[in-house]
Amino acid sequence: MAASHQPAFARTIFHVDMDAFFVSVEELYDPSLKGRPVIVGGQRNERGVVSAASYAARKFGVHSAMPLRTAAKLCPQAIFVDGHPERYRECSEKVFQVLTAFSPQVEMASIDEAYLDMTGTARLHGPPLQAAHKLHRRMKEETRLNCSIGIGSSRLIAKVSSGQAKPNGVLWIVAGEESKFLAPLDVREIPGVGKVMESHLHELGIKKVGDLARLEEAELEERFGKWGLALAGKARGEDAGGWFDSEVGADTEAKSISHEHTYNEDTADASQLEATLMRLSEMVGRRLREAKLHARTIQLKLRYKDFTTITRAHSLPEPTQLDGEIFEQIRMLFRKNWKQGAQVRLLGVHASSFEERAEQLNLLEGGRQRRWKDALAAADRLRDKFGESSVKLAAGMRGSFRERTHENPAGLPGKNKQN
Repeated sequence: MAASHQPAFARTIFHVDMDAFFVSVEELYDPSLKGRPVIVGGQRNERGVVSAASYAARKFGVHSAMPLRTAAKLCPQAIFVDGHPERYRECSEKVFQVLTAFSPQVEMASIDEAYLDMTGTARLHGPPLQAAHKLHRRMKEETRLNCSIGIGSSRLIAKVSSGQAKPNGVLWIVAGEESKFLAPLDVREIPGVGKVMESHLHELGIKKVGDLARLEEAELEERFGKWGLALAGKARGEDAGGWFDSEVGADTEAKSISHEHTYNEDTADASQLEATLMRLSEMVGRRLREAKLHARTIQLKLRYKDFTTITRAHSLPEPTQLDGEIFEQIRMLFRKNWKQGAQVRLLGVHASSFEERAEQLNLLEGGRQRRWKDALAAADRLRDKFGESSVKLAAGMRGSFRERTHENPAGLPGKNKQN
């Protein structure tokens, strides 16, 4: 959409979403994949989930987060690719560089999508639609990847409109047209409305955003609490609730960092299980250092063969970001809670209760801690350059596994890194 008149200081937000990003990057390295049903995330007989699917595979009902084995049944002719996280991070960095040439306020929402505050940039890049087409062309020229761009007066409208513009399109919802644009869309199109909320809304006869917008705020608040008020705002196209409350590019503090691994075959091998926990501890520690955070609470997630799942947490006297200290706590929790001989399906390491820095180095252990910090910083630099699997601590060698391809990896562009 476009309009003949645009207020001089109207807020202008872009949402840039890379089209089938993981698949598109794989196609750069293997052009024979183009146009074919491709599934990224693992092999057809593995227990993992789909990280991404090409548009050709999506026609068969394949979507992200679907079990790989289910995807194989729906699309048996698909080509399954393990994924190459290092390639995705490298391409995401190139995307970020293009975006920062258009606005100083860029927020990478994930490895393949970002928000830009383009308010006041008309003198540099032209009006919104012209600027978007310029960005669209530049992205293709410099990354060889396609993107879709949504433009609106809020992040919510920009995100929804980029979804409507896919694939490889641009859509501008001018100020004042937000409600009209949203009204015919399914409520599931509103960011934050998942399957459970969708079913609750359907029970009330609310299937379209327009149905939601006609309800009184008081009724929504009575039924859903604060989330009901947020829904009312979102139905009008406002940035209401959750991370939508902050400004584009504003630092938002992470609440937790975690990594999990699902075994392709259940195991009761204690040394294998502890080696996996060491590798997961390394991955969590790296993300803590990248975010310059120290965690006070470390939690174990343990899922048995029969899907019985337990979580156990321990709070440290001093917060940490060191792999070895994380592993020491996780191993203690594991040994206290694992039923010896019981086969394990999944293990996870979770860190929370963050502080920006530890209060002080332990006077007796300070030298040792400093040496570990320096060694791990060097290891992180090598991982940045050569990939996550390039450096491992000895205890985690046997627990080596392929890094899962996901939207929020270590090394997300635009985030502060440890020097």
